[in-house]
Amino acid sequence: MESVVGKLVDVVSKEIYCAEMMIDNGVIVSIAKVEDCPDVYLMPGFVDSHIHIESSMVVPSEFARMAVRWGTVSAVSDPHEIANVLGIEGVEYMYESGMKVPFKFNFGVPSCVPATDFEASGARLDAADVDVLLQRDEFVYLSEMMNFPGVVYGDKQVLSKLASAKKYNKPVDGHAPALSGDMLEKYVAAGVHTDHECSSMQEAEEKIKLGMQILIREGSAAKNFEALSSLFEENADKIMLCSDDLHPDDLLKGHINLLVKRALSKGYEFFDVLRSVSYNPVKFYGLNVGLLQKGDSADFIVVNNLEKLDVIETYINGEQVFANDKVLMPIIEAESVNNFYQNTLKLVDLEIKSKGKKHKVIDVLDGELLTNKIVVDAKIENGLAVQNVELDIAKLVVLNRYSKAKPALAFIKGFALQKGALASTVAHDSHNIVAIGANDADLLRAIELVQENKGALVAVCGKDELVLPLDVAGIMSSSRGVEVAELYEKLNKKAAEFGSLLRAPYMTLAFMSLLVIPSLKLGDKGLFDGDKFEFTNLFED
Repeated sequence: MESVVGKLVDVVSKEIYCAEMMIDNGVIVSIAKVEDCPDVYLMPGFVDSHIHIESSMVVPSEFARMAVRWGTVSAVSDPHEIANVLGIEGVEYMYESGMKVPFKFNFGVPSCVPATDFEASGARLDAADVDVLLQRDEFVYLSEMMNFPGVVYGDKQVLSKLASAKKYNKPVDGHAPALSGDMLEKYVAAGVHTDHECSSMQEAEEKIKLGMQILIREGSAAKNFEALSSLFEENADKIMLCSDDLHPDDLLKGHINLLVKRALSKGYEFFDVLRSVSYNPVKFYGLNVGLLQKGDSADFIVVNNLEKLDVIETYINGEQVFANDKVLMPIIEAESVNNFYQNTLKLVDLEIKSKGKKHKVIDVLDGELLTNKIVVDAKIENGLAVQNVELDIAKLVVLNRYSKAKPALAFIKGFALQKGALASTVAHDSHNIVAIGANDADLLRAIELVQENKGALVAVCGKDELVLPLDVAGIMSSSRGVEVAELYEKLNKKAAEFGSLLRAPYMTLAFMSLLVIPSLKLGDKGLFDGDKFEFTNLFED
């Protein structure tokens, strides 16, 4: 039996009082009010209500070691990324890695693998696979249903997956950027319960009126907190906070705790904010995460005060996992798994023959997953359409990493590359090779380095080469989180040296092949119009 005394922050009764908690075998067996206590606060541990652990580029056990120092005790995680590479084997890998540490991972069953039939992925989860996984108690929800056209127009496989979730009483996460009106009503009526893709108050309020829970996202690339935080004023019980995709350098600086601090600094009601990262996700998803109530598992944090919210200690199931600025979780050696085919390319494979005076360009919006679709005058040299550095027009390449194929080619604006090339196998959702270059020579070398490592992040400019190998499915590293974060920071700085002005160039690059997000993206099979949900020609005339 262990005693913990402090100012208890009760998110259920919405009160703060001096208390002594008695913990036995990881469970709070009693809570007694006392007259005096230390000047520290006992709070429920934070929950990230939607995250792809793979985007941290470390395996779940290592993610946990990085997150607990910020007071995170649990994450609602969609293993969609690794599922696109390895299928059920990848989902099992994430679960098994997560179970090696006391952190409370709550994995979902990926609903859209592949995300669309318009790209090549490494695996497929059909309705039967989804049903088998949803039967298991360890998988708590059906992950984001990105195929909203399939929902609205009654695709049999999609509806079967939704039916399985209903059969096993599992909530369904949504993914419907800019969806509105009749189509949104059909989407929600089909049984989709949440959305984390809102980028405006109007969009969020429409979805809330239809009964959806809104997950306010603030990740490394997509940042919607400022646009949506005022939901706390009238819809606090309908919102949760999440990071969605958080790269390792950002995780090294903080996690959900930073969103809590920002919300409080804006003057939103204390318990409304705290419930958005504890009570709301725990109740909505039915998580086995304690809320500092008698009979709960002892999942809590100790903080110095309610303004700075500096985490002094973190406990999970009564076990101290962070204290005295040290992570007390064990270091788990990660196994490597992969699925990789190497396509040999030559410079000629990166050439774009001119077929008109104007061509379409993917226009990047910093901090958004959405892109614009613009048309520009083509720069033609020797019958070839080429990069135009002066106008910030670079070349974008997506190459199938699972089978023999030729690269898909397009042009992109917004990275501001003046030289060099960047490449990656972190490329949502199928994780083929995606690369951007100011010139073809560096572009080719960057792709070669990715293939030599069977997955990596790469920056190349002449003989200047920097590589972060990703030996786990081509999207994660088996190295320590701090090492991955430091190398990732170096890559971002290298991108800046090449001219990039983006806050998170590699994260942004990762979403340039995500076809389900409008307006214009590039998949391994060609340029894709996300508004019309169909392939489109590069040249206008």
